[in-house]
Amino acid sequence: MKSRKEVQRIAKKLFVATMTDRGVDVGVAKQIIAKFSQLKPRGYQALLDAYMRLIRLEVQENRAIVESFASLDEPVKSQITADLRKKYGAQISPEFTTNQALLGGMKVRIGSDVWDGSIKNRLERLSEKFS
Repeated sequence: MKSRKEVQRIAKKLFVATMTDRGVDVGVAKQIIAKFSQLKPRGYQALLDAYMRLIRLEVQENRAIVESFASLDEPVKSQITADLRKKYGAQISPEFTTNQALLGGMKVRIGSDVWDGSIKNRLERLSEKFS
């Protein structure tokens, strides 16, 4: 069985081969997964797990989830999209959803980054401050 470091190194090389200037090339990723699943070299499952983890992380980094209390109109969505693309690059793809639990405001999640400007968050911070 390959060492964990070696598995990570090979997975990273495969991941780099999968990337294009527009992000993950799904066709290449499918070919790599199919080839390893067919040949089944020793330790292939750990390698595929590490490879898929890198792909998941990349996809999450290029996906913005924008939650708001009420649905946003198109000019606001366009402005948010433009701001996100200015900060994170043209590859970012926002998904707009509504969440009544926010009580107002907006919450944006991109990968592990979270910006929470909701009223719910502000109320929770105030209650912690005065508790």
